[in-house]
Amino acid sequence: MKKKHHKKKPNIFKKWTGKLHLWLGLGIGFLIFIISITGALYVFKDEVENITRKDVIYHNEKNIDQKQILPIRVLEKSVDAQVKEKYPIHWVNIPIDKKMSYQFYWYEHNTDAWNYFDEFPIYKVAYVNPYDGKVLRTYDEKNGFFQIVKMIHWSYLLKQDWGTYVVGIPVIIFVIMLISGIVLWWPKNKAARKQRFSFKWKNIKSWKRKNYDLHNILGFYASIFALIFSITGLFYAFFVVQAAIYVIFSGGETKYPDFSHIKTKAPIELRTETTLDKISNAVKAKYPDSYGFALDLGHPHMDDHEHPNFEVYVKHLSYSYHKSSSLIFDENSGELLHTHDMKDKNFGEKTVGANYDIHVGSILGLPTKIIAFVVSLICASLPVTGFLVWWGRRKKKTVKTA
Repeated sequence: MKKKHHKKKPNIFKKWTGKLHLWLGLGIGFLIFIISITGALYVFKDEVENITRKDVIYHNEKNIDQKQILPIRVLEKSVDAQVKEKYPIHWVNIPIDKKMSYQFYWYEHNTDAWNYFDEFPIYKVAYVNPYDGKVLRTYDEKNGFFQIVKMIHWSYLLKQDWGTYVVGIPVIIFVIMLISGIVLWWPKNKAARKQRFSFKWKNIKSWKRKNYDLHNILGFYASIFALIFSITGLFYAFFVVQAAIYVIFSGGETKYPDFSHIKTKAPIELRTETTLDKISNAVKAKYPDSYGFALDLGHPHMDDHEHPNFEVYVKHLSYSYHKSSSLIFDENSGELLHTHDMKDKNFGEKTVGANYDIHVGSILGLPTKIIAFVVSLICASLPVTGFLVWWGRRKKKTVKTA
């Protein structure tokens, strides 16, 4: 009796795991398909744009060693005059490579809107030759292909505050499905094991069997990466995930480094048209081998600033964000007040900083991007093959009943 009872237990467990897997899959399958396919489309954004924008990413100015880059405020006024946008320019991306164009960005956020298109009145970039101030080309990033794809993936084009939850909740369910899928996949014996690791279709003609193998085998091989991409995606939807990742990887630290107490010391009178150039030159001299950095342009005539200090984000690699430095400058005098380099960060900070690159697959460049692309496509296929497995069995049951 004991033996029989012992045998039934895993079967009941697997039976209910199978039901859970099915119900959850039918409930969120379409949403997971959308999230996965947009994720796959976004992976090679930089590679595509590096080709389509090649003629403006590099300004092609001759004899640059004998020429001076124009002051940032002069460039800002020149760009403003050429583009004639009603919104002020928000920030500028400055590359370390002198052959590359500066990128001036317009970016406004309307928190009262309910959808993406109204939430961001403008998101636009101008590629600019820093030697003569000429605008080479502008791009409407807000309505660009990759930005739309990203925002469908991010919030289904809904307002970010709650749209990220509409994406995040199905992803939590997907994580449960991945775990239940591994439980269902787990083979009972050696004979079953042979079947679960590779496609053996030599004598198989049934589409149902082939479809089942596609769901089963591809799902297994993608599951570990899919879990990683899911958790790094949940990082953006739920603060508790961010906090947990930081606490775990920092070895129990509960306080994230905060430098908001470092404030501007110099009087407003010291702020001039060249303060930003002083900051820019200091960053270039400090990190000559980095990729570039971003400068918030602010408004020099205002007595207050949107930040309690002037923070500059330095990106060290062209393909990834995880290696970065933060510098704090006095916004009036341009004096460097604080430096936070990779060597100053604990492992929790480094992990949090690497989250985006892990999620999009850019952490190690092209190899990890290919993995992210393939895994995203497999994740998009799972709701389709899973639905077909259910549909095939449903039809079989209907015929039996009849």
